[in-house]
Amino acid sequence: MFQSKRGRRWQGVCWFLGMGLLLGWGFPAQAQNSAEKCYKRNYTLNFLGENDLWGSGSDQHFTHGTRLSFVESRQEVDDTSSCTPEQREKESGGLDFVRTIFDPVWGDSSSNTSQVSLILGQNIFTPEDITNPNLIVNDRPYAGWLYLGVGLIKRHKSGRIWVFDTLELDLGIVGPESYAEDVQTWWHKNITDSPRPAGWNHQLKNEPGLLVNLERKWRLELTPENYEGIQVDFLPSVGAALGNVYTYASVGGMFRLGVNLPVDYGPPRIRPGAQGSDFFQFNKKKPVSWYAYAGVEGRALAVNIFLDGNTFTDSHSVDKKYFVGDFHAGFVLVIYHVRVAFSQVFRSSEFNGQKELSEFGSLNFSVAW
Repeated sequence: MFQSKRGRRWQGVCWFLGMGLLLGWGFPAQAQNSAEKCYKRNYTLNFLGENDLWGSGSDQHFTHGTRLSFVESRQEVDDTSSCTPEQREKESGGLDFVRTIFDPVWGDSSSNTSQVSLILGQNIFTPEDITNPNLIVNDRPYAGWLYLGVGLIKRHKSGRIWVFDTLELDLGIVGPESYAEDVQTWWHKNITDSPRPAGWNHQLKNEPGLLVNLERKWRLELTPENYEGIQVDFLPSVGAALGNVYTYASVGGMFRLGVNLPVDYGPPRIRPGAQGSDFFQFNKKKPVSWYAYAGVEGRALAVNIFLDGNTFTDSHSVDKKYFVGDFHAGFVLVIYHVRVAFSQVFRSSEFNGQKELSEFGSLNFSVAW
C-alpha cells in the first residue's frame, strides 16, 4: 500500500499488531460460551471512517480519520445464585485481564466494566491548499496521529435513567512515523485521482502521543417506558481529555427519535468528536432498530498538538481558538447483527485566520455476534 520499503514494513507491523489486538482475544473466549453460568459475552467489530469528501468535498483541516475497534461485552446472567468466586474465576477469559487492571478505577465492586474495546486508529490533518509545496505560515500544519487504544465502559441504571461511564487510553505517535503522508498520497493516486499533497515536508515532527479520555453520558427517556411506537430520548454528556495530543473539557447533548432506542447510545465517532457506543445490543425479538439524531458538543481546549505544534521541539503552529463547537446529525439502522450509521459534522473555526468551517461525514459499519 505504501510507497517506501519503510512504509511497507511498518504498515505490516501496525496491521499485524492491530488486528491481533482487535480479533485475537475474542475468539478463545467464544468457545467458553456454552459452559458459562455466571456471564454471557457478546462481541462487536466496528469500522469507522470520517472524511471531508462527504462534507466540504476538499482536503482541509481534519481531512480523514480511520478507527477500527473490537469490543467484548460481558453481562451477568439473570440468575447468579450459583455463581461462586471459583466459578467466576473458571469462566474468566477473553479481555477479563483488562478488566482486572482497570476495574479498581471505578471504585467499588458494583461498578465493574461492562465493555472493553481494543482500538486502532489514524487521523490526518492538512491546510486548505495541499498543492502548495511551501510552508503556509497562516494555515494549520500537516500532521498525522497513529495510535492503539483501550476503552472501558461501565453502565448502570438509576430509576429510568441509564448512566454510561467511559475511560479510554490511547498511545501512539504524531509525525512522519504516523504514515499519514503515505496514506494520503497513496489514496489520492490510486483511489480518488486527486491532486498530490505537496506540503508534507512541513509536517509536525515525530513525538510520542498520550491521550486519556473520560466521559459520562446519561440516557433520559422522553416517552413512556417500554413504549412500542416512535420513541424520543435525550443524552446529555460531560467529558475531559488529558495528554500532549489533546487536553480539553467538553459538554454536549443529543436528541434521538426512532424505534428501539436502547439498542445503543449513539453512533461511535473519532475523538475529539462527541462519542457514542462501540457496542450495540441486538435483540432477536426486535431485529430492526433505527433512529435519526441531532446533537451539539462544545469543547474548551488547553492543548491541541495539531494546532499548537510539537510539545518538545520547534515546529510550525497557528494560534488556536480555545472554544470549539460541533453540530452533528445523522441516521442509524440496525438489522439483526449489523449496524450502519452515517453522520454529518459541522465544526466551528479552530484557529485564528481559518477561512472556512470544517465539514465532514462519518460512516460506521458494525457487526455483532
